Amino acid sequence: MHITIDLSAAARRHAGLGRYAQELTAALLALPSGDAYCALVHSVGPAERLPPPLDTLPVRRVPLNAKPWRLGVLLASFARLPLDHVVGPCDLFHATEHLLPPLRWARSVLTVHDLIFRFFPEHHLPLNRWYLTLMMPRFLRAADAIIAVSEQTRRDLSALYGVAPERVWVIPEGVNPRFRPPDHPAAVTALRERLGLPERFILYLGTIEPRKNLLTLLEAYRALVAAGETADLVIAGRRGWLFAPVFARVRELGLEQRVHFTGWVAEEDLPFLLAAAQVFAFPSEYEGFGLPPLEAMAVGTPVVAANAAALPEVVGDAGLLVPPRDVAALAAALQRVLSDEELARTLRARGLARARRFSWEKAALETLAVYRAVVGGCR
Repeated sequence: MHITIDLSAAARRHAGLGRYAQELTAALLALPSGDAYCALVHSVGPAERLPPPLDTLPVRRVPLNAKPWRLGVLLASFARLPLDHVVGPCDLFHATEHLLPPLRWARSVLTVHDLIFRFFPEHHLPLNRWYLTLMMPRFLRAADAIIAVSEQTRRDLSALYGVAPERVWVIPEGVNPRFRPPDHPAAVTALRERLGLPERFILYLGTIEPRKNLLTLLEAYRALVAAGETADLVIAGRRGWLFAPVFARVRELGLEQRVHFTGWVAEEDLPFLLAAAQVFAFPSEYEGFGLPPLEAMAVGTPVVAANAAALPEVVGDAGLLVPPRDVAALAAALQRVLSDEELARTLRARGLARARRFSWEKAALETLAVYRAVVGGCR
């Protein structure tokens, strides 16, 4: 098969969608399938370079930035104008970031990560919310097959859009092998010193945006500090949208000396950052999957997460799960891990075992089966 995959998010290093596109495609390239792959990337000016091994792929470039390209897809969809000439010749096109151009000749697979814009519209920028509300039904109808990254997302597709279960393949995300307990503790120490991090800390890793529920985490952390907790709080990740209230709340709580913002952290540093933490906190209100807590478990860091959406599917009994808006429950769970070494050891062991159930190789094999079913015309 000749397969084109939208790798725009990977080229732009977008956290969630970019990691999915990058890791899945790298695993697909490692399979001895004999298929030919091509990357679709939309950008204007000097293009962002795809990370290895994706940089070996031929690239079909769309000379538009994200907003003009999305508008072009919208107009073409309503005008019923196929965009095969833009995507280029292929047997199958895989839309990895909720953007499926209308196609006449190529078959298509659409990955749906989540439907947060429907459940928490206030957490999306208005233009993005409007676009997805208008276009998601069209994308779902047009796709020859749909991949959901969790059972939660498949249930949401059925409940909100009436998508037949047989059209949806549930393929969980995986763990890159580099996420493992560090072989050399000195590497963890070196990273902590380079980023100016404290000896003991609670870690959040992810985009800074409303649905990640960081205001609840800050309130829980203030309670811990008031109770005498000495561990600091580290918030790592890019600023997304509507992030200003998080920084404002840190100042209002007087926690400027105890809360550390690292900004974006390089991929090669993420395993060491996760391993350096005493506990990983992920109180997100909604996740279609939840890659950060999975990667934290893979390096042996205890996890405290929200019992919302797909997070219980990922964490299972390997972490402590709490209601996402319950400040007291979150503070108590974090305190238990920080103060009870036996509990922390138990969670580390459970987390390592659970993380081994997820792999990008498995995700790639199951995705390749979807490609073959779609091109071959059968489920």
